[in-house]
Amino acid sequence: MAVERPSRPAEKPERGVKTKERTKEMKKHILTMTVAIAALGTAASAGSLDVTPVEPAPMTPVEVVPAAPVGNWTGGYTGLSLGGAQASSGGSEESGMIYGLHGGYDYQFGNGIVLGGEAEFQGNNDLSVNGFDVDNVSRAKARMGYDLGQALVYGTAGVSKVNTSIGEATSPVYGLGMEYKVTDKFSVGAEYLNEDFQDLGSTNTDLQQDSLSLRGNFRF
Repeated sequence: MAVERPSRPAEKPERGVKTKERTKEMKKHILTMTVAIAALGTAASAGSLDVTPVEPAPMTPVEVVPAAPVGNWTGGYTGLSLGGAQASSGGSEESGMIYGLHGGYDYQFGNGIVLGGEAEFQGNNDLSVNGFDVDNVSRAKARMGYDLGQALVYGTAGVSKVNTSIGEATSPVYGLGMEYKVTDKFSVGAEYLNEDFQDLGSTNTDLQQDSLSLRGNFRF
């Protein structure tokens, strides 16, 4: 009579369950490692994006050079003069004090050139030479100068008429001058003039005169 042996329980299902559990655990580990690696990568990327700020180079201040001062000489003026004259005639030479009154008008162009005209009367204080008296001189002059801001330098030329005790005569006159603005309404200056009068009155007597005057002008 055959004896039946008890059958052993099947192991395959239990092995299959364990395999599935191990697979799930491995997936969890892989997922955890992936998240950690991604977090580390993000932190590294964030750190690499930090840009060190660059400070701008300091700007060197530009020095502004002021322009040269420009005056305005356009307008009329009147003034007084006081100075000295040296007269010579027939080998004789004398000097004396002179004083006068003058008035004129100037016009300044944009390039600094100043053009003007002036009338002047100048008297002499007991100036006698070669036996006659030099009474006074009247002048009509033009002048051309250059603006230096507060100062004006100029050359002048025109016609003079002298009155003496032996008669009258006319002569070209020329000279140099300088004027300085103390204020917009008042200026001071100096002027040198040279004149050569021929044949005074009805005589053959000549007169040469050099003069230097200090001048004060009221401008308007």
